[in-house]
Amino acid sequence: MNPSSLNQWFSPEEQRKYVSKLTGRNGLTRRRAEYFVKLWAYLQLKQQNEMGQRLVQPLTELSPLTGAIPCTHREAAELFYSHKDRGSDRAAGMMIDQLASLGLIKKKFDGSTICIQIRHLPELTPPPQPSQPIQVKTDAFNPRTDAVPAANLIVRNYSWLNPEGTPTHRIARLLRGWAQQYLSGMRVLRRCDNENVVGFYMLYPTARESEERFFLPPSKSLYVTVNIETDPMALATPGDRDCTVAFVRSWTVDAPFLQKDYLTQFVQDVQQTLSRMQHEFPNLCDLYAMVFHPEHDELRIALGFQKTVEDTQLPLSWIYQPVDRFLALDVPQALANFQPSLPEEL
Repeated sequence: MNPSSLNQWFSPEEQRKYVSKLTGRNGLTRRRAEYFVKLWAYLQLKQQNEMGQRLVQPLTELSPLTGAIPCTHREAAELFYSHKDRGSDRAAGMMIDQLASLGLIKKKFDGSTICIQIRHLPELTPPPQPSQPIQVKTDAFNPRTDAVPAANLIVRNYSWLNPEGTPTHRIARLLRGWAQQYLSGMRVLRRCDNENVVGFYMLYPTARESEERFFLPPSKSLYVTVNIETDPMALATPGDRDCTVAFVRSWTVDAPFLQKDYLTQFVQDVQQTLSRMQHEFPNLCDLYAMVFHPEHDELRIALGFQKTVEDTQLPLSWIYQPVDRFLALDVPQALANFQPSLPEEL
């Protein structure tokens, strides 16, 4: 399999279909998406060849790969730049590093060459829909039973923020620690049939000394999914009249449940939790969240949040809405015409 002949085995038209689905994901530019699709197709063809599967006809779709597949920088350069002004092996290596930092691939060295593994991408392999809608309920977070499932959900959906990997046990420990400090702000979306957690959020009453964080680049306030020791956000204690900010510290929904009815139920639960918080923090008036993906703009706009600070290093933004305005929102009406464009988590 010659990398420069990829178009013969996976047509440019089929490539463009995948590129259009991926562009914008986690800040993925169209050029990077094009290189990623070429790399995936080439590795799939190479693996089939190594397994003795004779190439008879071109690919019509990309499929999950088994394990990591060797790919040198020279192969990648031929693959990426064969129809352009020739790019260097070093440039191809830098592109592979960028794809790894975006959470699209895993890269490792086997002692002689680089091996690449394609990560699972839910938006390209949506799970089958059940014949009957799954019933869910909103519920209090139980630190004894929900910490590990919620941590797994966070790691699975936001691992791209830390390509080196965030230990699930660290996040579970953080969640249990916060539950000891302010359990009433932690809620889950739970399946009724098996009690499994399919969504999680935490409303974090923020102490006055941390308010300036919401006016700085949001990457400076990452903590849950990155390995740093000191929490940049201080928690306010109930009764604190100086606390004016509720921070949506975490919000994630499993891909099959990113549907209008489930989201409506979950957002209404946020309203109820926030209303209860006002009794503990009488001067609460600002609601902030951090948006991670361009695809979330549809939901942000539907719920009335406005962007305040956009990050220059990562595809992150602070978004804001007054608490009173959020509580007055008619959620079913706001989400009446909402259709998620991709099965991504907020």
